[in-house]
Amino acid sequence: MISRLVDKEVGGIRVQGISLAGEETVVILPELNVAFDVGRAPRELIPIDTVALTHGHMDHSAGLAYYFSQRNFQGLPPGCVLAQHRLVQPIQDLLGVYGRIEGHVSPGRVVGVDEGEDYAVRRDLLIRPFRVNHPGPALGFSVVEVRKKLKPQYAALSGPQLAGLKARGEEIEYRLEVPKVAFCGDTAVGDYLDHDHVRNAELLIIECTFFDPDHRDRARQGYHTHVSDLPAVFERVRSRHVMISHLTRRTGMREAKRTLARLLLPADLERTAILMDLPPRRPAVQPAQTVSPPAQSPSTPQIPPRAAD
Repeated sequence: MISRLVDKEVGGIRVQGISLAGEETVVILPELNVAFDVGRAPRELIPIDTVALTHGHMDHSAGLAYYFSQRNFQGLPPGCVLAQHRLVQPIQDLLGVYGRIEGHVSPGRVVGVDEGEDYAVRRDLLIRPFRVNHPGPALGFSVVEVRKKLKPQYAALSGPQLAGLKARGEEIEYRLEVPKVAFCGDTAVGDYLDHDHVRNAELLIIECTFFDPDHRDRARQGYHTHVSDLPAVFERVRSRHVMISHLTRRTGMREAKRTLARLLLPADLERTAILMDLPPRRPAVQPAQTVSPPAQSPSTPQIPPRAAD
């Protein structure tokens, strides 16, 4: 299992990140300027303005103080971390401790959220939290694009006519929400999959920590997803693309692919990707070395035969 940050495109959505259970999880959507979790705050995370923290376990949250500190060091505006309300004060306490260590507190915003409390990233983009099944305060997040569409009954009207209706206070548009990415964080399967903004997201990122048949009980006890849960998940979700994250090092990529191919329907397998599935790095090509021909030793001068005496 590779452990470097990956950079891949799924369904037109660029995803950067790393997710290894118990080690580090951070998933970045650079074009949307949003990330899920911070891991150990790799450099690709630092320019991202909004981070949605799923829960406080160290492999998902260790880089919080570094994220804020590096943004300050690089002259970037203070970043914003969304977290469940109960985590806000502990995170601020953490930043205060690092402030005493560093000599100053790095500026940053920590915003408490919960299910039903949307956060507007910008006018046309919001983050929608939802509750998941994991110990402690834990959330998943959907990134939802907001569009304004002309109501069908006004489609045949001209520009001046539409302007006249708007001037009279007529509402000529309706709001359309397009769920782009749903990130479930660490969680057992649950009712959160029935939210429209989760099951209809263009890209659904869901954990699958356990693959060993003997680890079903471990998955249940830790509120994680076992690979045997995935067929039922696919029956519930309509996402065009499903990305699996949070595998452990004990699960090799070949083994994971073979298991998925055995369990999933062909159509479901076709829409499945594994976040950490990347070809190994190719060794750098060494420049061809020019082989010089062996040096020629100077020829021995020919001594003419002696003349007969």
